[in-house]
Amino acid sequence: MPARKTTAKARKSASPKEGTGKTRRSKVYTISLPPELAARAEALAKAESRTMSEVFRESLRAYESERVLRTLREAAAYGATRNLGGYGEEDVPRMVKETRAAMRAGRERQSRKAG
Repeated sequence: MPARKTTAKARKSASPKEGTGKTRRSKVYTISLPPELAARAEALAKAESRTMSEVFRESLRAYESERVLRTLREAAAYGATRNLGGYGEEDVPRMVKETRAAMRAGRERQSRKAG
């Protein structure tokens, strides 16, 4: 039996139609890579028996994780500069009590001046 040619019309009708509930579960992107990076990505995919899509999905996940870690490291570095007194968690209740007492005393002084 000879192979049938598929026309554009036939290909179009074979794709899922809107409203049928058969929608694509992923979004397709076209990207461009320099030849040396493309060759490295292809070699990695082949070495790990993965598709290029899997390689790029994993790359994006790793990039996201690295960004989160970088943000946490930056926050930790900033936080380290903010605790010059070397206070710990056990100091918090005492400091809250002292701050509230100082604020109360300040309000009492203001009310005496006004009264």
